Amino acid sequence: MEHTSGFALPNSGHNRDTEASKMGMWLFLFTELLLFGGLFIVYIIYRMMNHEAFLLSSFELNVAMGTINTVVLLFSSMTIAMSITAIQKGNTKLSIRLHIITLGAALVFMVIKYFEWSAKIHHGLFPGMEVYNNLPKGEGLFFFLYFFMTGLHALHIVIGAIFIGVVIYRTKKGQVDAEHYTLTENAGLYWHLVDLIWIYLFPLFYLIH
Repeated sequence: MEHTSGFALPNSGHNRDTEASKMGMWLFLFTELLLFGGLFIVYIIYRMMNHEAFLLSSFELNVAMGTINTVVLLFSSMTIAMSITAIQKGNTKLSIRLHIITLGAALVFMVIKYFEWSAKIHHGLFPGMEVYNNLPKGEGLFFFLYFFMTGLHALHIVIGAIFIGVVIYRTKKGQVDAEHYTLTENAGLYWHLVDLIWIYLFPLFYLIH
């Protein structure tokens, strides 16, 4: 009996570490949901108070760019989910390729967001600029929330891309494989959260009309 339990202990320890890692990620994601949930509530309150101003301001946003970015993120969620399946089946090369494709999608998203933001800044709609300071209060609130919330989301995109980069590196080093893929799963969970947040941001800002 002692001999058997001696071999079971390392595996038990690994299982505990895996469960702790997953639990830690879920708790972190919960705090992120609370953060954005609070921002969504603030947005809804101000929108109810400034319905017409928010409606007029939404016409300044590029729906086509927002739609493309939505498709890009949905595609990236699919590729990262496929990468998890690949590593579970022991196909590390495919998993790495799919992660790289996910990073490519993240880059496309950020490039589109760069051009979108640049256009708004060029028109002086960024908080603190002269045109922005002369906007009616409701329109100013719209663009403040737009830049703050989409900017915070973009920051999460960058963090998620770094996270995926770490997964790629550790997979190449053999530290992530068919037996130890919790890190890959956690990266996938985080990326799905990023996608979910955008699914709410897109209609709230772009599809008011």
